[in-house]
Amino acid sequence: MNIHEYQAKELLAKFGVPVPAGHAAMSVDEAVAAASKLPGPLYVVKAQIHAGGRGKGKFRELGPDAKGGVRLARTTEEVRAAASEMLGNTLVTVQTGEAGKQVNRLYVTDGVDIAKEFYLALLVDRATGRIAFVASTEGGMNIEDVAHDTPEKIHTFDVDPATGFMPHHGRAVAAALELGGDLAKQAQKVAKLLYDAFVGTDAAQIEINPLAVTEASGDSGAKLLVLDAKVGFDSNAEFRHKDLEALRDETEEDPMELEASKHDLAYIKLDGNIGCMVNGAGLAMATMDIIKLNGAFPANFLDVGGGASKEKVTAAFKIILSDPAVEGILVNIFGGIMRCDIIAEGIVAAAKEVQLSVPLVVRLEGTNVEEGKRILADSGLAIVPANDLGDAARKIVAEVKGTVDA
Repeated sequence: MNIHEYQAKELLAKFGVPVPAGHAAMSVDEAVAAASKLPGPLYVVKAQIHAGGRGKGKFRELGPDAKGGVRLARTTEEVRAAASEMLGNTLVTVQTGEAGKQVNRLYVTDGVDIAKEFYLALLVDRATGRIAFVASTEGGMNIEDVAHDTPEKIHTFDVDPATGFMPHHGRAVAAALELGGDLAKQAQKVAKLLYDAFVGTDAAQIEINPLAVTEASGDSGAKLLVLDAKVGFDSNAEFRHKDLEALRDETEEDPMELEASKHDLAYIKLDGNIGCMVNGAGLAMATMDIIKLNGAFPANFLDVGGGASKEKVTAAFKIILSDPAVEGILVNIFGGIMRCDIIAEGIVAAAKEVQLSVPLVVRLEGTNVEEGKRILADSGLAIVPANDLGDAARKIVAEVKGTVDA
């Protein structure tokens, strides 16, 4: 589960992480009211969508010279103008794709004078199974270019879970950011607080870009502030954090993936035209591979799990068919815990309910396979049986290409 920037900052602030003052807004008037609560005279109005690159993004409904999804304002009237152009319009960034995302929320924050920007992230390193820090002196909007062009400027190290965060980890972050004196001490503290937040919320990723050094002013020295934050959580640990469920913005999620989550289905939308329903993640990956090997592309990853009910299978079938890009469906089931007759009943029920209009190839093997095949054969539906996975892939690709050619 991902959350918006303003939610991430509010959450991190609870752990003591330094963030500038800011308020969320769902309307133009709320944005103006939010600015009125801040000291000013500089405000930052930020579009809230689950995607990066907002500053360089463009609004589809506005002209090519219009500003992006992060704008500076020096008066409340400028805040009003920025909010009016953002809310309800579609922001297209490098991460949203051409479809873009509609902006329904804004975040109005206090502006700061930035002396230097850094990049700092925490994530789970799958190679080591540990929480890893990723730090760079080259923070800002072009961190992807830094990773590609000058990878030596990105420093990574992980934390042994047996010891947890230690002082030397904080010193390593400060050294990677090339900070000394009081700023080095601040960096060590921020690193510790971010680690505490990561562990305390079962996060999957916390990305700070930029972590900024503010200009010293008056008696106040330079400070480290989190100016942008992206936080995502491990969905497998959501049951431990009921308080975080309220942060979920379902309008930012793919409708089919959202529907799948309600039925405890592992579903990911892809760009192909052959829908897949498989039991087991490994078998699903192999199924997608063999579809591509035969010259077509999968429309989704869908794992119904090892012990799905008839109702769950029916829901999975409906989700696949709700994708207008799907021109054919391949069902590949190996019945272990999952019984082939249950799968067959779900397929028949769903196909009849949605009035199946695309080719369907089914390969069943395992527990109660003969009963499953009998149910399919007696259904009266135009279901193409397959003997094995290779046969199934060839048949669904041939069916789809024949339909397209016709």
